[in-house]
Amino acid sequence: MSLPSAVEPVESADLGAFGPRHETRQSGARVPAVRNAVALLRELARNVQPVSAGALARSLHIPRSSTYQLLQTLVEEGLVVHVPDAHGYALGGGVAELGSAYSQRSSLENLARPHLTRLARTIQESAALSILQGDEVLYLSKVQPARPIALVTDKGVRLPAHLTASGRAILARLPRREVLAHFADAGPLVRLNGQGPSTLRELRDLLTEDLRRGWSIEKGCVSRTVTCISAAVTDRTDRPTAAVTVSFLSHKRQDHLEIADAVCRAAADLSRALGSPCAGER
Repeated sequence: MSLPSAVEPVESADLGAFGPRHETRQSGARVPAVRNAVALLRELARNVQPVSAGALARSLHIPRSSTYQLLQTLVEEGLVVHVPDAHGYALGGGVAELGSAYSQRSSLENLARPHLTRLARTIQESAALSILQGDEVLYLSKVQPARPIALVTDKGVRLPAHLTASGRAILARLPRREVLAHFADAGPLVRLNGQGPSTLRELRDLLTEDLRRGWSIEKGCVSRTVTCISAAVTDRTDRPTAAVTVSFLSHKRQDHLEIADAVCRAAADLSRALGSPCAGER
């Protein structure tokens, strides 16, 4: 799990998770494997629910052994996640990262920009957009107020999802088995500053409260002096696709409910722009 070493702006997405650049020249024997891997990704994209390896093999007419090998590689690369309780596979956060890398200003970022700008201007604090990738959140965009404060939530920064308000806001709206899948290979939950959940049980309790409340709050888990309030953004299938967050110095503001109301409105407005049928329902 990667953490920023200092509070310095990061201007572009960190693509290090994909490892070193591979050779582009490949033998003809490897081309079918690439084609089959792409077919697997497209088939998973067409399904809302996780799909078993056997069903994928039958649907795409790929040998079962090859299907398992390709899925394992895609899981290792973060493009697919294994959902044990559903005995199947689903698209992973790495797919979103590739889309973000293709264009610095993706459609989601473009749609979010006016909402973040309005939120930052209304609250006079930093407003950010982030997505969930495995057991981390990736920050896609941030709008600063006239007098910004130094934060680690710059574009391209990754943080442990369970320690951030944005990560918890998204996780709270996912089915329990998907939450477990995101942390299946994470090991013990890391803690910074001695705060935050250290077990999945503690995380589940926090997510239950976040879902009931309709927004998430984190104070001192990442930065000792900063509080963050987040709300999930949902897409046309009513799945959480991102989170809107406001960050501020803890000692300067105690109007958490007012800030949360503004954050929830911004998240609902962006959800409506994405076609969410339940935007604003918390």
